[in-house]
Amino acid sequence: MIEIRDLAAAYSTNGVKKTIFEGLSLDAAAGTRLSVIGPSGSGKTTFLYIVSGLKRPERGEVLFNGEPIREPRREIAIILQHYGLLPWKTVFENASLGLKIRGFSGQAISGVVFPILKALEIGHLLDRYPKQISGGEKQRVAIARALAMSPSLLLLDEPFSSLDALNREYLQNLILSVCQQRALTLIHVTHSFEEAVFLGERVLVMKGQGHQLFPIKRDDDARSPEAEADFRKSDLFHSHCNRLREYLKG
Repeated sequence: MIEIRDLAAAYSTNGVKKTIFEGLSLDAAAGTRLSVIGPSGSGKTTFLYIVSGLKRPERGEVLFNGEPIREPRREIAIILQHYGLLPWKTVFENASLGLKIRGFSGQAISGVVFPILKALEIGHLLDRYPKQISGGEKQRVAIARALAMSPSLLLLDEPFSSLDALNREYLQNLILSVCQQRALTLIHVTHSFEEAVFLGERVLVMKGQGHQLFPIKRDDDARSPEAEADFRKSDLFHSHCNRLREYLKG
């Protein structure tokens, strides 16, 4: 689904151009999951914005199903760190926003959004405003808004970083389950080794101007929630985390 060819990004300060990363090439098949990790300033979010079509690269290209990405596409949904909810709109209105902008009827919107909110366990919050719900609930509203557009590629930019540990694990499990049920392709930016390993089938480590791709093997090919929960507790899981940690340290 995604082909990235010799990608480079840069920014300019006082007329001086500085390269963030370069020479990045990889493929991501439909239905696969890629985590992206690295220190601040390594270009993780810039990479995500290029894939989303919100930013143009310095060099190289990104292909989506064989077509160059030069602008945002309806098949690609992005969920940002700070939710992006409109404070004057209710949970239902925020989750419906993309469909309303695209001209869907009220009946069609309800038919799509209600089941998603129910599946995310926030169906009872329809008339609440963002200030009346918790951080974890706000993040689920942002997820609902993205899923309502029926994307085939889901991009996440550190969406769980401000949540407590239990909410973070709950939403990691939820995203994993949603991706498996809907056969979504996932590219996920994080600062957490554990989150990168749990959500990714591969982890792209961005370090300086370089990068390295690590496969994340599991003992069991099963993809049930129970098997994934067991993986989080396994020695293999912690071995992957330590390998990423040592690479970044080195």
